[in-house]
This record gives sequence, C-alpha cells and structure tokens, in this order.
Amino acid sequence: MHLTVPVLASLTMLVVLVFSGSAEAAAADRYCLRGRHAGFPGNCQFATRAQCTAAASGTSAYCGINPRYAASPRR
Repeated sequence: MHLTVPVLASLTMLVVLVFSGSAEAAAADRYCLRGRHAGFPGNCQFATRAQCTAAASGTSAYCGINPRYAASPRR
C-alpha cells in the first residue's frame, strides 16, 4: 500500500489530536475554585491557575490546587 503525502499528513494530525486531547483531559481538574458556596474540594474543572482565577474574579471565591494532586507524589 502506497500512501500519499496528504494522507500521511492527515493521519499524523489525527494521532496528534487524539493524544493531545487525552493529555489535556487528564490535567483539566488540577485547580479548584473554592469558596463558601462551592463545597469541598470546590469546582475542580480548571487546568491552569489562570483559568481558575479568571472564574473567581469579582467574587469572594479563591483558587487552590486540587487535593488529589497536592497529595500525589512528585515526579
């Protein structure tokens, strides 16, 4: 089977998208939005601290690392 350059490029992009999406999903809950109305551990749907602080802006909420990551061993 002989693959052309456009087919190879498309397959490469597909592989990159599949693996980058799974890595992003794995870290999507690293930061939690916390506050009086959020409960414990809070709303943990943020991949970056910047995303979390943007959501907390203008409210009495604050951001912290997800306890699941804080307690995990460092690599």
